[in-house]
Amino acid sequence: MKLTRLALAVALLPASQAFADTNVSDSYQLPNMLVTSARQAEPRAQATAANTVFTRDDIKRLQARSVPELLRRVPGVSVSTAGGLPSLSVRGTGTAQTLVLLDGQRIASSTSGIARLDYLAIDNIDRVEVVRGPRSALYGADAVGGVIQIFTRSGRPGLHPEVRLAAGSDHTFQRSLNLSGGTQQTRVNLGVSLDEREDFDITRDERGADRDDDGQRTKALHLKLDHQIDANWKAGLSLNDQRGENEYDDAYEFAPGAPQDEFRVSSYSGYLDGQLSEVWNSRLELGRSFDRNRAVGSAFNDGLLETTRHSAAWINRLRLNESHQLSLGSDWYEDRLDATTAYKEDSRDNLAFFAQHSYQGDRFGTELGLRHDDNQQFGSQNSWNAAFSLPVSESQRWILSYGAGFRAPTFSDLYYPGSGNPDLAPETSKTYELQWRGDFAPTQLEIALYRTEVEDMIAWDGSINRPENIAQARINGFEASVARELFGWQASLALSLIDPRDQASGRTLARRAKRSLSLDLDRTFNTLSAGASWHVSSSRYDDAANSRQLSGYGVVDVRAGWQSHAELRWEAKLTNLFDRDYALATYDRPTGPSWTDPVQNYSYREAGRTVLFAVTWSPSL
Repeated sequence: MKLTRLALAVALLPASQAFADTNVSDSYQLPNMLVTSARQAEPRAQATAANTVFTRDDIKRLQARSVPELLRRVPGVSVSTAGGLPSLSVRGTGTAQTLVLLDGQRIASSTSGIARLDYLAIDNIDRVEVVRGPRSALYGADAVGGVIQIFTRSGRPGLHPEVRLAAGSDHTFQRSLNLSGGTQQTRVNLGVSLDEREDFDITRDERGADRDDDGQRTKALHLKLDHQIDANWKAGLSLNDQRGENEYDDAYEFAPGAPQDEFRVSSYSGYLDGQLSEVWNSRLELGRSFDRNRAVGSAFNDGLLETTRHSAAWINRLRLNESHQLSLGSDWYEDRLDATTAYKEDSRDNLAFFAQHSYQGDRFGTELGLRHDDNQQFGSQNSWNAAFSLPVSESQRWILSYGAGFRAPTFSDLYYPGSGNPDLAPETSKTYELQWRGDFAPTQLEIALYRTEVEDMIAWDGSINRPENIAQARINGFEASVARELFGWQASLALSLIDPRDQASGRTLARRAKRSLSLDLDRTFNTLSAGASWHVSSSRYDDAANSRQLSGYGVVDVRAGWQSHAELRWEAKLTNLFDRDYALATYDRPTGPSWTDPVQNYSYREAGRTVLFAVTWSPSL
């Protein structure tokens, strides 16, 4: 770590996540508050960015067992897998064009740009916030499509243990223990879990080592400590660690064994938060995130790939008066790479400064932000955003916004031996958006119309066998969501229409469905509960040439729960009720022992019908 850079960052930073006059942990748990949009706690109705929030109660009601399962319900968000590798698209952008934070720490790999959300233990998660649209003016690189921020569980006064056991299809076994406790001044939460499943064979070719099931084993540890020092100061620590083995198919018959990844994804952070005056709140954060992957038994990528990120942030919130607020801040982080394959460069750092002003008046509101990033590898980058909100009644609001974003090239883009391009520039984007929100209790409606233009997209140039800034894309989109109680059922509907195209060729961007719809229905009958989900997606092209088309699909899930005792809850969940057979990605496999042999195209399978039974014991102590 370059201590001089870190010292400079800490010396010049003016503040970190500034929050309102409420405890940080408590603000995460309020359903009508949002942290990610403005990088400080604010009422969701006041946030200028389109957003979706899942609370701990939502996770329990939906019986969600992973973060990707939650994200499928967000308008404009598409989640799929390709050979066990997750793919995430927010508003038609790519996986690496969405920033993912865990308790404020970036967790995406600095080589692949992918955040392994499928590794995170859902039993340790308290809240998930999804902000759609660029936020680079606040967060810097990679926040082109949006920001996903995951908050882990915090402690509560008293002592609150929770034990969960589950078993289901494909030899799935889940165990988790959560212990929350403390006083009004000091709160701690400790969570441990073990998730094992044999799963199913994700490929269809039945050749070589690909005939086996592709399972996963994940051990997770979570610890969060918050302490109120006095009326004005508080501090805390957070530790999250996930490690295990993930099996996959190599799509190559002559692999030396059954391929698997031995992984570890972890983050550590600490904060000090102080109310320096009636108008000035300041917060300092230090953190470290870690992504480690060792491939074993693969034909081509055996070896270690490990990235470590150290970070510091300091943000001030100045409440100038009831209408005007000003945030001033700075971020610093350093990425380091350790790999079996030697890269030309194995470290880089980034120092940034930003400011954002917001005004909330009776007749209108404004937001204006600017950020400057200075990166050791690709130089300087400026980002800015602006928004104008117009309330037309107590229940309706229009928001017009503009945002610039950029994605930093990864270590693999820049320095991968034999194919990296150190001259790559960041991808840049411009997004124009119009939103309408209506709160007609008990019905909440949201509509968004947007256009995103991406320049200097990093794309593989086969003629020179390396990535280049050669592609440009434009994405037109429409989103709508409605939530209300209907005949006693809690209903939530999300619709997304997108048109993502390569501007040069006019072709649709690969692996983006143009239409998707998600519906959730839930109801409680005294001690019993029931629910169902329906997710529908249109067809998509699997390749940039639009020569291979994958069929659309619709999947129905059902769930039920029984609170047999104040301390005991039973649950059952049936996923893909009608055993729908569908694929979201394909791969080419050579018909002979060399990649120069003719290839045959196969599909990666998605899970068929599965069932999971669970019991949760929450004893009162």
